[in-house]
Amino acid sequence: MGYGDDFMVTALASKIKKQYPDRQIIIGNSSEKQAYHSLVYENNPNISDCRKLDANKKTHIIDYHQYNRPYIDYIKSTNTKYVWRKCKLQPGQIFFTKEEKLGAKKIISEAIEYWKNTNKKKYRNIIFLETSSTKINNKQFGIKHKNKDWGYDNWKELINKLRKDYLIIQSIHDESKRNVNVFNPKNMNFRLACAVLNEVDFYVGPEGGFGHAAAALNKKAVLYFGGWITPEAVGYDFHENIYYESELSPCGEYKKLCSHCEEARKKITVDVFLEHINKISSN
Repeated sequence: MGYGDDFMVTALASKIKKQYPDRQIIIGNSSEKQAYHSLVYENNPNISDCRKLDANKKTHIIDYHQYNRPYIDYIKSTNTKYVWRKCKLQPGQIFFTKEEKLGAKKIISEAIEYWKNTNKKKYRNIIFLETSSTKINNKQFGIKHKNKDWGYDNWKELINKLRKDYLIIQSIHDESKRNVNVFNPKNMNFRLACAVLNEVDFYVGPEGGFGHAAAALNKKAVLYFGGWITPEAVGYDFHENIYYESELSPCGEYKKLCSHCEEARKKITVDVFLEHINKISSN
């Protein structure tokens, strides 16, 4: 499971826990008798750690796995393409530790100090930014994420237009390309990154884990959907979801690089992104 899916199921877990308050709620695949742990579930009072279950207490497993997603139409999907269902998502949840909250505030303070040392004027907003998936070069999932990707050159141009007015904190992982003139925190895992996201004004990046984190934290966001998946499947109404409307959209192609997705990258220009960012920045 990706972090986006992990966030999505936390809303259901909260509901199930209210129905069965005395049970241990876990996430997994009941038919295969498998349970899954995630960083997103840590510290969540509604989800038990599947690695440390109490044998004397009843357990309720939520069937949520790669073969059971509410936004995928498995009957119509093929071995090369996903077909999506409309899915009204409820924002998920994440519960931070005291240390994570303090760590996030420290990073924000360092980012503000960085801005003061490199700029004479006050920043307009603080943006948390992600530019690529951790799985973009993964053997199993890489093609999918390459089709979903907006492209480094687009992100670089957008950052260059934003950095003079906005304090940008970029999330960095092993597959990231660092951008100059933005603040890159060191040693920031996903949970700490989410805690930082909780301290900023809004999120900018591709549809994925941080978009769902932003929803869970009730944060505004500008998200690149391209033409691979529709916001009607995995989007939130209070976010700015940039989607490429086309006869081929959403393509769901995950076995080969898609020319339609390349077209989406070209049609969704930097100026389009800026319009959405300026819209939420002014509200």
